[in-house]
Amino acid sequence: MTSPADPALAGSRVPEAVHRRRWAILGVLMLSLLIVVLDNSILNVAIKTISTPAPTGLGATQSELEWAINAYTLVFAGLLFSAGLLGDRLGRKRVLLGGLVVFGIGSALAASSGSPGELIAFRAVMGLGAAFVMPATLAVLMNVFEREEQPKAIGIWAGGVGLAIAIGPITGGVLLDHFWWGSVFLINVPIVLIALALMVWLVPDSRDPRPGRIDPIGVVLSVVGLVLLVYGIIKGGQLADFTDATVLATIGAGLAVLVAFVVFEARSDHPSIDVMYFKNKVFSAAIAAIALVFFALMGVTFFSVFYTQSVRGYSPLQTGLLMLPLAAAQMIFAPRARLLVDRFGNKATTTAGLLVIAATLAAFAGFESDTPIWMLEVVFFLMGTGMAHIMTPVSVVIMQALPREKAGSASALSNTFRQVGGALGIAILGSVLSTAYRNGIEDKLGLLPAGARHTAGESIEATLGVAEKLGPQGKALIAPAHDAFLHAMHTTALWGAGIAVIGAIVCALFLPGKAPAADKDTGERELVTAESGTGE
Repeated sequence: MTSPADPALAGSRVPEAVHRRRWAILGVLMLSLLIVVLDNSILNVAIKTISTPAPTGLGATQSELEWAINAYTLVFAGLLFSAGLLGDRLGRKRVLLGGLVVFGIGSALAASSGSPGELIAFRAVMGLGAAFVMPATLAVLMNVFEREEQPKAIGIWAGGVGLAIAIGPITGGVLLDHFWWGSVFLINVPIVLIALALMVWLVPDSRDPRPGRIDPIGVVLSVVGLVLLVYGIIKGGQLADFTDATVLATIGAGLAVLVAFVVFEARSDHPSIDVMYFKNKVFSAAIAAIALVFFALMGVTFFSVFYTQSVRGYSPLQTGLLMLPLAAAQMIFAPRARLLVDRFGNKATTTAGLLVIAATLAAFAGFESDTPIWMLEVVFFLMGTGMAHIMTPVSVVIMQALPREKAGSASALSNTFRQVGGALGIAILGSVLSTAYRNGIEDKLGLLPAGARHTAGESIEATLGVAEKLGPQGKALIAPAHDAFLHAMHTTALWGAGIAVIGAIVCALFLPGKAPAADKDTGERELVTAESGTGE
């Protein structure tokens, strides 16, 4: 161990000139983060419009919508760790600027997509850019703030996520009310240009003096394994048959490749993910909490848009306004969550947050087509409150687990598992929704031709689209479609609640409780000692 007087430590301190403008730098980093989160929150209110046939939308099926989200997420998650390492090696500012440029180009291309396939491809380009933006923002933050201010800065950074969630749906709703669906992607371009200008002016560069080597084999194995696994899960939901040979073979191949990835990483001398960190139960529990909460939340967000727009009849703008309590709660509580951690400890705060998430997800199982809308608003507010009290303490645990010069790696680990959790949540809970919906609507589609029957059974939007084409005869399908969707939503919500409960159990068992007053100064170091992996 090095002592506080160690010259190596003294040399790693932030220069005073940088330290003085650290809050302005945090603002620029939050703007960069804003566009990455904004894109997904805007897309949430646009998915119904994109599923509408041309010229209004692209006529995307539910499985294509899932891929439009997951193409971004899987590329993002698969490259995050390598992007963090490149930032450590080449300089975080340089990588951040390059990521923003790629993200802006991908956004412009996505806005001009002529088919669901093109949209999926360009969303992957956006994911490539975002993979270089997200870890660099936290890495720069960890380098311009001293350790004692890092929890406060991370809390404000996490509050920026809430701001993006608030702005995204409303912005998307306004754009869709006045412009074509592609405007929800084109809006990213001017934000990217502003962020680039401010970053060149304000943000200092930093890098790891001893960066790790890039691991191309690990990157390929992780991306291929995740894509195969998610493809199999989505295909199973699309067919409403998880016993199909193609589905089983694809899921099995994905799991096999991911096992090969873990084995390869454990034996590599320059792994993408150092699996030794996961020997520490506290570190593993913190990572698991992030993955599980996003698994549950991303899946539920996916179906809540169809509930508000397809069943309740709200416009995209009204749907965006309905989500305001979710964002408001995050903005209010994320910067203050550290106060609860100081008083009650990480274990109690995070476990309680996950139990609140579980309760709000279970509440969706009681929503019907005539449920008072104020109840949905209360549920969204409580959901945002629970999320704020999970993300801030868990992010602090993970980011302080590694030395300052490894901040890119710590950020990448956190975001990789958050994105993988979200991707699997959309795939698995989306497939539960698809399967339950098809099973509920299938016997009402008997009069349709075989081809139209299969298409109409894919989602509520597909059924309503067929009903509209049939004219007066199609009106008989509307009520059964609503009933089948509500049943599918109830089933999916309970699955999500169960996942959140599992996350709460993991946190209750493995996260540390409140540190004794005498150990306050050293308590955070006792959470995770990344260099030794012993948790001392």
